[in-house]
Amino acid sequence: MTRPFLSTTSREIPIVPDRAALLFIDVQNFSCHRDGAEWTTMDPAERDEKMEPFLRQMREDVLPRMQAIQSAARDAGIEVMYTTIESLTKDGRDRSLDYKITGFNVPKGSWDGRVVDEIAPGDDEIVLAKSSSSVFVSTHIDYVLRNLGVQQLIVSGVLTDQCVESAIRDACDLGYLVTQVTDACATFTEARQNASLRAIAGYCRQVNTEELLSELGAA
Repeated sequence: MTRPFLSTTSREIPIVPDRAALLFIDVQNFSCHRDGAEWTTMDPAERDEKMEPFLRQMREDVLPRMQAIQSAARDAGIEVMYTTIESLTKDGRDRSLDYKITGFNVPKGSWDGRVVDEIAPGDDEIVLAKSSSSVFVSTHIDYVLRNLGVQQLIVSGVLTDQCVESAIRDACDLGYLVTQVTDACATFTEARQNASLRAIAGYCRQVNTEELLSELGAA
């Protein structure tokens, strides 16, 4: 029997654990580790501008928040899922035109395609490799979420104004209630972060880590 949908009138619905999934977007060695290929192939001037501030922010602030919401979600019985940029082939011939133009290729099975150790997936948690900005375009995540009975999607990841934003828009259009954990998302500058959060606010509910942890504890 199909369960009734949680809401058709508001996005501001607290998380119902047995109808929710937590999705970490692109928190992987490629871009979130000092030795990741995104940094080693970047123009030196651009790397000098972006790498240290971003990795420091991840290490000191964002990853600890991700660890906290991952633990709370597991304790609440919420499905924890991950998506990473990774081609289906070694040479990346299957990746999106945008990724080809950008020069992104994370080869199939490579170290760069793995979720970072700090939030490593559990043995039975789902990891989906994607080859486009939106996980809903280049994976079967919609099919998986519907099979799991998920109606609410909690989103955390990088980059806020690129792959995270793309996933939120697509999830919203496909009929999911989306909760973005704003301080558990990151991009390269504060200005970009703030602009993205303002732009996407009309598509999702926005909470910070402390608010989500309190909500899950109460649930």
